[in-house]
Amino acid sequence: MRNAALTLGIIAGVIGMIVGFFGFGYTELVKNVGEVEEMFGMFDDPQTVRIVSILAPLLAIAGGAMAKARALWGGILLLFSAAAMFHAFGFNVFTMFPIAFAGLGGVLALAAGKPDEPKAHF
Repeated sequence: MRNAALTLGIIAGVIGMIVGFFGFGYTELVKNVGEVEEMFGMFDDPQTVRIVSILAPLLAIAGGAMAKARALWGGILLLFSAAAMFHAFGFNVFTMFPIAFAGLGGVLALAAGKPDEPKAHF
């Protein structure tokens, strides 16, 4: 389960980085070109989108990398990443895989109590 959490976390982080690039880039475009906001609108909280665009993929990759040695901390980071992406971007066609992968990886990491190492977190 720890290997699956590792793999899902890294994949979620990479896909989350792509979503983050576009989210952060769109907020910059709207800030610099006012006509874009009139035509397409803006996020409700652009500052949150900017912060989550950087932190959520970072948490997913770090959580996936930690899942093998410290499953509890890795699972918590993966679940925080999924929650942050859901809060900032919502659940849509672009975010469904990073949110689902990070969430599933977090659950798998938390469920991996004892199978791999004698040091369990429960």
